[in-house]
Amino acid sequence: MICTALVFFMHLGFSLLEIGLTRQKNTINILFKNVFIVTIGLLLYCLVGFGLMYPGFAEDSTGFFGFSGFGLSAPIDPTTGALDLAYNAGYTYWTDFLFQGMFAATAATIVSGAVAERVKIIPFMIFTIIYVGLVYPIAGSWKWGGGFLQKLETPFYDFAGSTLVHSVGGWAALVAVCLLGPRIGKFKDGKIQAIPGHNLPLATAGVLILWLGWFGFNGGSVLSADPTLTSLTLVTTSLAAAAGGVIAALVSGIIYKNLDLTMFLNGILAGLVGITAGADQMSPTDAILIGAIAGTIIVFAVSIIDKLKLDDPVGAIAVHLVCGVWGTLAVGIFGNLAGFDQFISQLIGVASYAVFCSIFSFIILFALKKTMGIRVSEKEELEGLDSHEHGMNAYPDFRLNEN
Repeated sequence: MICTALVFFMHLGFSLLEIGLTRQKNTINILFKNVFIVTIGLLLYCLVGFGLMYPGFAEDSTGFFGFSGFGLSAPIDPTTGALDLAYNAGYTYWTDFLFQGMFAATAATIVSGAVAERVKIIPFMIFTIIYVGLVYPIAGSWKWGGGFLQKLETPFYDFAGSTLVHSVGGWAALVAVCLLGPRIGKFKDGKIQAIPGHNLPLATAGVLILWLGWFGFNGGSVLSADPTLTSLTLVTTSLAAAAGGVIAALVSGIIYKNLDLTMFLNGILAGLVGITAGADQMSPTDAILIGAIAGTIIVFAVSIIDKLKLDDPVGAIAVHLVCGVWGTLAVGIFGNLAGFDQFISQLIGVASYAVFCSIFSFIILFALKKTMGIRVSEKEELEGLDSHEHGMNAYPDFRLNEN
């Protein structure tokens, strides 16, 4: 439950990171989306998501889809009629629900940052309801719910969600960015134009809060208070984050001849996402290598995404999708599970989620685009979503002239 609280705290980290890396005229809009995601996410996970994610697949089931029922229904001991305390040796039914519910909301938060500053709020809310309520738990059931990826001869492995959380959100973010198009002024005459965020101190605070929250994200995924496993997981998590940040700052400094704080911050996140799939299986040295490679990848991924004219204001696709894929594949290269068979299983898992999440994200977003539109007008974008979508300003006594 302590780890659940830490994962909940990550939503503040995401919020601060996103508003810090975007312009002040869209601050309320981003905060509203993030608060909506965690509130509706928990309700949806209670009503339908938990039953979809943990359906109790039968032995002869294909393991693609199942449903154990609506709402929450704690297991009851048939002999005594009391709550079954043997649900799990390390945690209770209620802890299981709340911990996993926090994970579900995180996937949609990843999309929020990628589409910042030009998405209509109502279509985004509808997308969040469908994606968190249906797509995420169905995808999660394939591994964590005992589905077909868990039933492979060499089971697909994703300890805390490099793919099941981060890439699931990342694929949706990629599709959304492609359908939305870039912000006005991001690309002029074929050249990339920087659109600076309005508050890097807030962005920095957001990343450090996320790092803290990752102690719950990865540490809680041990699913018990086992001191050895939990402490090892926290060590590998922190070392990967540190290596990712240092290497990203170093590589970007060599390439661009400056010490870019935003690249440093995204390098930390890249290391965290990269280690998440195998944090319990890695040695400290393995963790540093995984984080260092993620820190290198993030620099080039951000550049390539810009060159493809995909506008991602906070680097969510590079961090959560690209480094999520890397972290998942790294399980087959480093640590206790390294081997050819495991690597192939990891590839199967990555490909399965890529196809499923991309297709369903496209169907949902394309339908919204054709029916109600998903992008604000040029006037609304230039003047800011705060005033047009919400009728208020984040800083009413401190206004800047912005384009």
